[in-house]
Amino acid sequence: MEKQKSILSTKTLSSEQRQVFIDADIDILEEDFIQIENNNFELKNINQNLIFSSQNAVLSLTEQLDWEKLKTKPVFCVGIKTKELLEQNGFVADVYMDYASELAEIITLIYSKESFTFFSGNLRKETLPKALKDAKIKFNEIEVYQTKLAPFKISKEEKFDGILFFSPSGVESYLIDNKIKTETCFCIGETTATALHKITKNIIIAENPTIEDVIESCIEKYL
Repeated sequence: MEKQKSILSTKTLSSEQRQVFIDADIDILEEDFIQIENNNFELKNINQNLIFSSQNAVLSLTEQLDWEKLKTKPVFCVGIKTKELLEQNGFVADVYMDYASELAEIITLIYSKESFTFFSGNLRKETLPKALKDAKIKFNEIEVYQTKLAPFKISKEEKFDGILFFSPSGVESYLIDNKIKTETCFCIGETTATALHKITKNIIIAENPTIEDVIESCIEKYL
């Protein structure tokens, strides 16, 4: 009888996401390798358009006083899940792309005469801000949340066939106290995979940058 596959998720999954592994008879261990802390900030000097590159930025905004007054502004965002969360909170996502580099290209090509406010986290990549600066597009940036590493040492007795990674920060945090050996690394996107390129070549990137697609790519490998 083949040994049950075992997977480590570097973030806590929802009950629905966890059930997928249970249904596939795959053992799943979850541990949050990063922590998110929302900042308090003032909604001032807000430009014509809003940019969100993560769900965390949306969640932080909705904790602020008078955030609903921004719902009339056009929104540009990265990721289908970010788009869905924005729409659940009454925003209209005029433009969304899967990656920041794609959004930067659209903005610089089509919307270069407009102004933007980017709601970001402390560990955001330079991709989007650099593109806007290089194109001399008017924008400002408000740091609305903090991503903090939360390293956790996995017991030597725990052996995994695969590891699910959802951000470069998650990779960095995992590698503080752990090593990647023969495990297959399932990544949410190219940026996360790039953080592993010097560590392993055993990488599978999800077809779309969502948690569900990371899970699907894992299930497909082991079924």
